[in-house]
Amino acid sequence: MTICVVGAGAFGTALAVTIARADPQRAVQLWVRDITAETTMNWTGESPRLPGVKLPKNVHVTSLKEALDQASVILLAVPAQALRPFLIKHAARLGGRPLVACAKGIDLETLDGPSATIAATVPDAIPAVLTGPSFAADIARGLPTALTLACADEAVGEMLQATLSTPTLRLYRTTDLRGAELGGALKNVMAIACGATIGAGFGDSARAALLTRGYAEISRMALALGARPETLAGLSGLGDLVLTCTSAQSRNYRFGLALGEGRAPDAGMTVEGVATASAASALAARLGIEMPITVTVAQLTRGETTPAAAMQDLLARPLKEE
Repeated sequence: MTICVVGAGAFGTALAVTIARADPQRAVQLWVRDITAETTMNWTGESPRLPGVKLPKNVHVTSLKEALDQASVILLAVPAQALRPFLIKHAARLGGRPLVACAKGIDLETLDGPSATIAATVPDAIPAVLTGPSFAADIARGLPTALTLACADEAVGEMLQATLSTPTLRLYRTTDLRGAELGGALKNVMAIACGATIGAGFGDSARAALLTRGYAEISRMALALGARPETLAGLSGLGDLVLTCTSAQSRNYRFGLALGEGRAPDAGMTVEGVATASAASALAARLGIEMPITVTVAQLTRGETTPAAAMQDLLARPLKEE
């Protein structure tokens, strides 16, 4: 079975590396959008996104046509806001197979998650989601990692779980696509909030409060959209939230940290939580549910408030039961 990973960023490359290492006889096709990066990777055997990590010989950095045409399973490791345009452009080549979304976000235009985006653009594909607490560098180095594999089709989910699990990457299966992808998307918003809290000097107690109340917001939205509580308490919900809100390896956390410290964030860094905060705020308004932290993060990332004013506004909200 040939695996295709679309998107040779750090996470996509790490997945290609660990899957290829687990079975040297399996071909893993890796597509990179930048032709210069493709040439460099083929010449050096390394990815500029993962310095020091050698690509196994059965990872083939190749053209998109070759990668898609040969693949039995396709992992979509492109940014969340780039997913729908990519699927629309290449829909004719993507159908009839499992498409596993590895991005974490909510589409700004449609307010859909990755699985609904796949279903709407490639109707004959089988949507799945791979998400959970992980950093690309850890996966690529072979450090123990556990993720959630969500697929509504149980038989396909079992096949994907068996195919994509490795000795160091353990996948847990669920049919709850909505819960898995919302947990993964919304934790990035809370990571920005927690980073800003630490950057502004509000302390660890404030971060713990934001993390906990952020989990309540994630649950509120996910349950309103039909997710299962146990999914949110698992790897793709609580697990990913804790990791992303407490580690400087998280890009969303580092982005928030820079905002809190009054520095300009790294302009070249992909920060999915920025777009997700705006999309989730709009979705919350549509659903008629309160998500004050999410709305505040959206305002903060647009420069409409400051960390100090944001914290004051959150603390001044009416007192209520937990």
